[in-house]
Amino acid sequence: MIRRILFFLLLIISTQLFSQRTTSSPYSIFGVGEEFGSSTVEQIGMGRIGAAYSSNRYLNFINPAAHADLRFTTYSFGALNNRLQVKDVDTNQSNKTTTLSYVALGFPIGKKAGVVFGMQPTSAIGYSFINNVLDSSGDIIDLTQFEGSGSLNRVYGGFGIILFKGFSVGFEADFLFGNMENSLLNARQNVALATKNNEDSDIRGGSLKIGAQYKKTLKNELQLNLGASLTLSNTLKATGTENLYSLALGAVGDEVPRDTIFSGTLRGNFERPLETVVGIGIGKENKWFAEVDYKFQSALVPTGFLDNSAQSLRYGNSSRLSIGGFYIPKINSISSYWERVTYRAGMRVEKTGLLANGNPNGNTFTEVNDFGISFGLGLPIGKRTPSTLNFTFEYGKKGTTDNGLLQENYLNLRLSLSLNDIWFRKRTID
Repeated sequence: MIRRILFFLLLIISTQLFSQRTTSSPYSIFGVGEEFGSSTVEQIGMGRIGAAYSSNRYLNFINPAAHADLRFTTYSFGALNNRLQVKDVDTNQSNKTTTLSYVALGFPIGKKAGVVFGMQPTSAIGYSFINNVLDSSGDIIDLTQFEGSGSLNRVYGGFGIILFKGFSVGFEADFLFGNMENSLLNARQNVALATKNNEDSDIRGGSLKIGAQYKKTLKNELQLNLGASLTLSNTLKATGTENLYSLALGAVGDEVPRDTIFSGTLRGNFERPLETVVGIGIGKENKWFAEVDYKFQSALVPTGFLDNSAQSLRYGNSSRLSIGGFYIPKINSISSYWERVTYRAGMRVEKTGLLANGNPNGNTFTEVNDFGISFGLGLPIGKRTPSTLNFTFEYGKKGTTDNGLLQENYLNLRLSLSLNDIWFRKRTID
């Protein structure tokens, strides 16, 4: 009962917590911000694998077909502490944020099906940087400040079912919602007033994901897993307002608005093509597992005011190769706690699909790539159920200092609590 109360309390407050999520990544200027992807803390600890992976007690955010293997009611929520260093060829600065990552509930339906419901953020905007133009004496003659904030969240439900021995299918539907605000301020030498363009918009949309998994037992108790999931193409719609006005800048940077130059309605779309994830894995049940995943998606297409290509930004095809797995020395050990711990590790190489030109006098666009390695622990906390407290450490590098761009070095500490229980259990009397 305490676990149920705790879960529903988290569900009530999660909307407010998600709305407060922030990022300090300069690359969140793209589209609807820095996208986080759908992975549990446990999956991130294994390099974000999940197309072929399934568990009777852990949730899988990548492939809904895995819901069919749930045998416990599972309450799961995760949190993130992000330490980010952003640098160019000359300088660097650091920042850190702590946020709630997701809250979800999954439970089995009979012995061949399962459902999952949850909420989680999908992207965040949180950039602020200045571009200066200098004269021959090194004095600033033109200053442009870019700022943005906001987030995009989703609520979703998924269902998975075993059609026949070793083969399961599933689907997931979600609704996405959020708000974003972007502004551009420009001030020039010998011009009394600066100008500022501010865009404030609400985002709405939805998507549908389908998946399938196949398992086959080989010799020596080995199990081969195959899996694939498809997120069908979908559109995010944004509506909002734009205001362009003049202002005076105070001595400490405070803004004093003057005259409104333009005020109007904005509309834009964010077309997201089909996303495909395929994976193959092999392992022994409750002992070890290793998997290789590959994700691919064609270039995103922004239209309307979301098309920020004029700011030297473009979109290309994105892909990710993930390798990872887990190892449990002895899951039912009674002599050593550490033999019952789940040890996870993984790595990923990713093309984010973002291209940027950091040279205002050139037209060379550079891919923004991401590389990460991760390690994790699943610490047992239950005596009658396999509940775990999970930690994942992720270190990575995103972007480059070439072509006038910025490089991000990040260290993520992730924490999740996976609480397992059995609902609808028929009580017996001895």
